[in-house]
Amino acid sequence: MSFKQDVAAEIEQIKKAMGAGVNVSFDCAGFNKTMSTALGATCSGGQVCLVGMGHSIMTVPLTPAAVREIDVIGIFRYKNTWPLCIEFLRSGKIDVKPLITHRYGFSQKEVEEAFETSAHGGKAIKVMFNL
Repeated sequence: MSFKQDVAAEIEQIKKAMGAGVNVSFDCAGFNKTMSTALGATCSGGQVCLVGMGHSIMTVPLTPAAVREIDVIGIFRYKNTWPLCIEFLRSGKIDVKPLITHRYGFSQKEVEEAFETSAHGGKAIKVMFNL
């Protein structure tokens, strides 16, 4: 499957899964593919927030996004956020356990299986290793 076909298929999967238009997307990886997917999945007049810094230079379909009046916003504000996040987790204000969809051991076979599960998406949200 080509890059364009792969992105188009992912955009359709996202739209189907959401059941409605996506008004705001967050790209937390920062790669050509993830940003292209976010731009394609976001509704006209929506916003895409680029959080991830995977590539310093990207090739993405900006003209189609501009025609649909999608705003692209960048953010790089990790400073001093960890103490608050740790406190939310410690206090139970945020329960992240439901986000852990898969757990694997740490043998060579299980590590490979975990990476395959994570790479292929589907129902995987957070893949964890038990050490």
